Amino acid sequence: MTGRSPLAGDRQWSSGTVARKRAPTRIGPHGCDLRKGRWSETGQVYLITTVTQGRRPVFADFWCARLLVQELRAADALGWAVTWAFVVMPDHLYWLVELGDADLSRLILRVKSRSAIAINRALGHTGRLWQKGFHDHALRNEEDLRAVARYVIANPVRAGLVQSVRDYPHWDARWI
Repeated sequence: MTGRSPLAGDRQWSSGTVARKRAPTRIGPHGCDLRKGRWSETGQVYLITTVTQGRRPVFADFWCARLLVQELRAADALGWAVTWAFVVMPDHLYWLVELGDADLSRLILRVKSRSAIAINRALGHTGRLWQKGFHDHALRNEEDLRAVARYVIANPVRAGLVQSVRDYPHWDARWI
């Protein structure tokens, strides 16, 4: 990594399309942090939102955002997910993902854990990077996948971070 991160002076983050389908499986005993009734289904597309601890703008740092993107791509490479679109905002992630060979909670846990380890190591930090849990929305058959992807990648424009999504470096979509 080149350049000094604007977060480097801080010592801590805070104190304190898969062809096969399987039947839906109930989240196991590690799903205690999940909402009751959450299902994890291979081949299902989910819109995931997860937030940094205290909404700290960790990903305003270019290299921190790239470390998170690297973990999203690693999940795809392992066959755990098929990423349709994502955008890394300064303090949260939107991820439109099709579930592969992992249940939803394990997938999110892996991405959050590995990205936190990489970012903390790169910046010399300790402590929690992500808030516990995440929000998910399972897309219904009648929902337009491309329209949801456009919504996801347009977030930096709606937030006033850039005039055009082309000017924002931390997003991708399969169609573009």
